[in-house]
Amino acid sequence: MPKRVVSLVPSLTEAVAAGAPGLLVGATDWCTHPADLDAARVGGTKNPDVEAIVALRPELVVANEEENRAPDIAALRAAGLDVLVTEVRTLPQAFGELERVLRACGAGRPRWLDDAEAAWAAVVPGEVRRAVVPVWRRPWMVLGRDTFAGDLLARLGVENVYAGHPERYPRIPVDELNAVGADLVVLPDEPYRFTRDDGPEAFPGLPAALVDGRMLTWYGPSLAAAPAALRAVLR
Repeated sequence: MPKRVVSLVPSLTEAVAAGAPGLLVGATDWCTHPADLDAARVGGTKNPDVEAIVALRPELVVANEEENRAPDIAALRAAGLDVLVTEVRTLPQAFGELERVLRACGAGRPRWLDDAEAAWAAVVPGEVRRAVVPVWRRPWMVLGRDTFAGDLLARLGVENVYAGHPERYPRIPVDELNAVGADLVVLPDEPYRFTRDDGPEAFPGLPAALVDGRMLTWYGPSLAAAPAALRAVLR
């Protein structure tokens, strides 16, 4: 069992902190949960300080193939560190990868993981609505194919208009987004912080659902509350 772990993924930081307390010695600047985490900060997910991570002498580094860059992962491995890289593009993948990470940390299966699986198994999608789901503006970028957030929305009856796009996060002009025939625009507050005053005005003909990005894009303890929280704003 490792005694020193560095997490380069906010979702996994929260999961490890909850499932294996006391192991985390390093986390990124974006790892905001738990709020009282006592761990060294090692830069961002896209620009971690490799030297600082090596200096922490972790026995395990947890990363993600989308959140973290391949050159940084390679540099950590070249420095002799054990790096566990996850892939999470669907809800079942998230559950499987969370078990794998916690097992690698020497932790048993936590109650919150059972609660999360039960909460999502109980979801009954309502009437299907077609949505555009921006994740950035200047330029506008939206959810495309094969994304974790898109999978969660589909389970709640929200069909991503661009789910069949060849890119995972395509850049689409806002005029095209407004003309695609969606019933709804879903605006999360991360990675771009959409608010009531920044985002909905670009879609004058569509109802806007402002959603908690942690509930839509994080895989960890928040998954247990995510179905109810997302349904409340997607109605």
